[in-house]
Amino acid sequence: MSAAHEFLLSVLPSQGIDKFDREGKRIPSVTLTFAQSLDGKIAGSKGRQLILSGADSMLMTHWMRAMHDAIVVGIGTALNDDPQLNVRLIPDAAKLQIRSPRPVVLDTYLRLRTDCKLLKFYRDGKGQQPWVFCSSDPESTCPERNARKSALEAAGAVVHEIPCVSGFLSIPCFLRKLYECDIRSVMVEGGASVINTFINQASQSHGSGESPVVDTLIVTVAPTIVGDDGVGYTAGVSGDKLSVSDLGFLGMPTDSSYQIPKFTHVRTELMGKDAIIAGKFI
Repeated sequence: MSAAHEFLLSVLPSQGIDKFDREGKRIPSVTLTFAQSLDGKIAGSKGRQLILSGADSMLMTHWMRAMHDAIVVGIGTALNDDPQLNVRLIPDAAKLQIRSPRPVVLDTYLRLRTDCKLLKFYRDGKGQQPWVFCSSDPESTCPERNARKSALEAAGAVVHEIPCVSGFLSIPCFLRKLYECDIRSVMVEGGASVINTFINQASQSHGSGESPVVDTLIVTVAPTIVGDDGVGYTAGVSGDKLSVSDLGFLGMPTDSSYQIPKFTHVRTELMGKDAIIAGKFI
């Protein structure tokens, strides 16, 4: 067993544990993970892709992908990075015992390109069929949007429609739909908007006795500085900055007292030049 695989087994939740949201609906376990610089940046200017992870921590990320049913990214990452979201770095001998995760894109207005790598690899028989989640709201429906949906489906995508709140996909509805589609574990990789959303989600169960929406946070810290032009993320905002519609988007009652999520450290490991920090929201 590799050091990366052993590390992940020690920090990820056990499979087969039932998990419910605040309405008693079953949802999958969620691992939130990303790489950042020392100054907290996850992308370059205007979202430009940065290769922050070294070889060792990148291999760890691919092992992590193999331990989840689905990988989730936002449309910004899908457009800027054109990711493959596969497990190509895992040694061939080990690949015989694992299954590639389902690639999932959060794409409110169906902007994903039909010539992206996710769809191309699926058509070439080299990857799982991508799922695209978009808005089901009537105001988002127009001839152009319907044409984009038809084009994505023709290119090989499965398009799921879920409700929006304030122009954003409802994360509670998204997780319930994934569970209905037999996804039991989800790895959320980014980008910034998606990371912000799931960190904010982690606050809703704090102090309520509920299971955390995000089970595990795994952050790769690379020994580099990006600078002020880079794109970062936020670890929550105070309650007086959230509107009623924002609370609804987060799946929280509109009279909720919003808090910055609480985090407890589980383990830190050095992999090559990078520090990997794992913890849980409480």
